[in-house]
Amino acid sequence: MGKFMKGAVLLQGCLLLAVAGAVQAADKPAESYVYGTYFVCDVTKQERSDEIFKTLDQPFYDAAVADGSITAYGLYAHQTGGKWRRLMYSTGPSIQALLDAQKKIGDQTDAKNKKLGEEYGKICNSHDDYIWKTVAGVAGTAAPGNAAFSTYYVCDSRETQADAIVTQVFAPIYDKLVADGKLKSWGYLEHIVGGEFRRLATMTASDVKSLMAARAEVNQALTDNPLGDTFTAICDSHADYIWEVKASGNR
Repeated sequence: MGKFMKGAVLLQGCLLLAVAGAVQAADKPAESYVYGTYFVCDVTKQERSDEIFKTLDQPFYDAAVADGSITAYGLYAHQTGGKWRRLMYSTGPSIQALLDAQKKIGDQTDAKNKKLGEEYGKICNSHDDYIWKTVAGVAGTAAPGNAAFSTYYVCDSRETQADAIVTQVFAPIYDKLVADGKLKSWGYLEHIVGGEFRRLATMTASDVKSLMAARAEVNQALTDNPLGDTFTAICDSHADYIWEVKASGNR
C-alpha cells in the first residue's frame, strides 16, 4: 500500500473515531438535578398555601424558567400517601444553579410580600429537603400530567446495581408507556442530599385513573422477572405517594 493510501486510511480511521466520539457525547444526556421541598402542613389550611404559592412564588418561578436559571418547577398536592402534604420542586443543570435560584427567588418573595411568606410558613411549618440527580427518564424535560405517582426507596449498598436494572429493564417499559400516550413523563433519581430515601421513581399522567392503569401495566410487565425481584431485594423498603399537580412550568 502506498504512502498516500496509508495516509488516507489513517485519516479515515481518525475521522470515524472522531464521529463516534461526537455521537457518544451527543447521546449522553445533560445532567439534571432536582431540589425538592416536602412540606407537612395544616390540612385545614393547606389550600390557602396553594393560593399563596400561585400569588407570591409562581411568577418568580416562571421568570426563572424564562431566563434559564432553572429548567422546570412544580407544586404537587398530597392525594394519597404519608405525612408530606405538599411538594415544591425545581430542576436545573447543577446543584449550584438550584441553590442560586432558591436564594434569588427567596429574596424576591421576601421583597414582594414577606408577611405572605410568613403566613405560608405558619400553614406548612415543617419540611424535608432533598436534592436528587436524574439517572433515567424524562422527568424535568417534559411537561407533567395532572397526576403524579412517586415511590421513595430505602436501599442497601448495592444501589448502583439497582440503577443498572432500572436503565436496562424498567426504562423500555416506561418509555413505551410514554410513546403510547399512557404516561406524560417518568423519572428515576438518585439521592444526593437529604434524608433516608436513596432512590426516587416517579411518573405523571393526565389523571389518577390513567396513572394507576399505567402503574398496573408496569407491574404486569415485571411479573416473574428475576431482575425485578433483584431490584426489590436491593431497595426493600419504600413509601408511595399519589400527587395532584397544582402548578408547573418548564422550558
